Amino acid sequence: MGSKIYKFLDNIESYICRTLLAAFVVLLFAQIVSREVFGYSFSWSEELATYMFVWFVFFGASYAAKLYAHNRVTFQFKKLSKNTTNIIEGIADLFWVAFNVYFVYLSFNFVFFKMNLFWKSQTLGIPMKYIYLILPIAFTLMTIRIIQANYLKLVKGIDVRDPEKAAVQEMIEEGKE
Repeated sequence: MGSKIYKFLDNIESYICRTLLAAFVVLLFAQIVSREVFGYSFSWSEELATYMFVWFVFFGASYAAKLYAHNRVTFQFKKLSKNTTNIIEGIADLFWVAFNVYFVYLSFNFVFFKMNLFWKSQTLGIPMKYIYLILPIAFTLMTIRIIQANYLKLVKGIDVRDPEKAAVQEMIEEGKE
């Protein structure tokens, strides 16, 4: 049971992204069908789909950090040893973590202390505080995932840099059987 919970939490961003993607695609499809077939438009659906997409993007960024899949310039590392490359990337990730921690502080402060409590979304009427809550959540998760990826890489020796390569290799091995 504990491993199921760990697996779920370890992939929480993936599950949230899948759910959000499916939900806003279905919502937009229903909006299109409603408008074209019945001549009726739901005024709130496009706004909700936009907010769902924004949340999808931020959770996706956190998931990409887990997979070590954010774009990086790495050509300069080709002539360096693996240890030197790991040290330089680790230092770069420390700057990234520092930025994220500062951004979490700023966004948390904005959402909970500076934001006007009466700001509401145009058609849904949801307090904007709940929409902007994605900022501290996503950057906190991203920070955790950066630390997790570096722990796996630097301490455990597990290279998580190329998830597509591992998937392709797995498909090749399955084809041989």
